[in-house]
Amino acid sequence: MDGSDTVLIANDGAVRTLILNRPAVMNALNEAMADALFAAVSAAADDPAVRCVVLRGAGRGFFAGGDVAEFVRHGEDIGDFAGALIDRYHPTIERLRSMEKPALAALHGPVAGAGLSLAMAADLAIAEEGAVFSLAYTLIGASPDGGSTYFLPRIVGQRKALEIALLSDRFDAETALSLGLINRVTPADAFEAEVGALAARLAAGPTKAYGRVKRLIERSLGSDLADQLAAERAAFVEGAATRDFREGIAAFTGKRKPDFMGE
Repeated sequence: MDGSDTVLIANDGAVRTLILNRPAVMNALNEAMADALFAAVSAAADDPAVRCVVLRGAGRGFFAGGDVAEFVRHGEDIGDFAGALIDRYHPTIERLRSMEKPALAALHGPVAGAGLSLAMAADLAIAEEGAVFSLAYTLIGASPDGGSTYFLPRIVGQRKALEIALLSDRFDAETALSLGLINRVTPADAFEAEVGALAARLAAGPTKAYGRVKRLIERSLGSDLADQLAAERAAFVEGAATRDFREGIAAFTGKRKPDFMGE
């Protein structure tokens, strides 16, 4: 395991795990962690040996949002500081969405504010039963950032997004599952195994096909049917030239499990 003090990096085959590491403050975001997270996500995105990225939090929770103590410390300069911190954090959200390989958020304990933004930016999310969610921003008189207002209405619909954002109520993992904010809820004693199994499955998959799937779904809400059909055709033709497509066809006709290489 290596990385900066605020974001640890662990590799297990083609799976790279990025661990937010400020457990004393529930992994609250400061400038150092924002910079380290962007660097770690970018490095994973650019490394062909990495085929799945897992996002985790050290200690008792995933990520409890911005470090309020840092806001207090900046006093009258709080607006400038907030802007600078957001400028450091938002590129990570964009990088996660644009990278070819899948990102999996493994959630436990508090998932709040910018932590919920990060969880929504991941492609898939699995939560431990005891995880607790809140957008939280209005509790300190703030409006959301980190892509929350982009992801939330697309996942839960406009009316429910407004409820979650305006009231900032806490809700449990089962509620998050029912809203579509996460994909699975797992008992605590099975959480590690479930995260490992799902990450390994993604890492063994057709990485470039996953990238095309991500791009198609990302653009779909802004496209009309004709444009989306054209994009699907282009993506399929592009994929048909890959090694993984040829392997997938050979495995299907040979009635065996495919051996994808991410190529």
